[in-house]
Amino acid sequence: MSPLLLAPWFRLALLVVLLVAAGVCVLLFEPQRMLSQGWTGSLPLGTAVLLFAVVYGLCTAAFVPRPLLNLAAGAVFGAQFGLVAAVGGTVLGAAVAFGLGRAMGQRALRPLLRGRWLLAADGQLSRHGFRSMLAVRIFPGVPFAAANYIAAISRCGWVPFLLATALGTVPNTAAYVIAGGSASSPTSPVFLASLGFITVSGALAAAVAWRKRHKLAAPPTSGLTPQQTPVVGGVTRTP
Repeated sequence: MSPLLLAPWFRLALLVVLLVAAGVCVLLFEPQRMLSQGWTGSLPLGTAVLLFAVVYGLCTAAFVPRPLLNLAAGAVFGAQFGLVAAVGGTVLGAAVAFGLGRAMGQRALRPLLRGRWLLAADGQLSRHGFRSMLAVRIFPGVPFAAANYIAAISRCGWVPFLLATALGTVPNTAAYVIAGGSASSPTSPVFLASLGFITVSGALAAAVAWRKRHKLAAPPTSGLTPQQTPVVGGVTRTP
């Protein structure tokens, strides 16, 4: 294989081109509309759910917002099968983004990790991949696509990443799917409960993000207290 094709920066540039092209296709063709227009009505239920999940996953890899897709899943399939399609599509989309980022961007971007926030995120994902990704998925403060590519640049493993995604996205996804399935009755208790959950989880995510922001912004503390003075060669140095 040509050395140019193996160069990290070439693969990163190719990844950027692919993502930009995917974003342009989304803007031009709006594939998310296809998911909400009842195109699965003539298909067997299992086939329709599987096909919906595949299209859902590709849409999330192309930066289509997941809330829109979750609402569409509820509107097309209802709560039960809509949740299966949405979670399946979420895991598939996360796997596609993680694989692309890991194969085409990790080697080029890891040397550029700078700043306290990026280093802290990389350290957490590298050492505690499942726990960190689970927290990110449960509290939807980080955009889905951004979390996928940040995890891909880190040393987080495939299994912790996908397992945390599958488990952590269920509560918020279920709320949107139920809201989409009951949107025709906006005053029903089910719709109001799902809307309340979405609102509360969003507010909680914002509060957690604000708290973490202050912790990361705090200056590092040295190992010496104000009363301590460094000792060199067993002799205390004083001014």
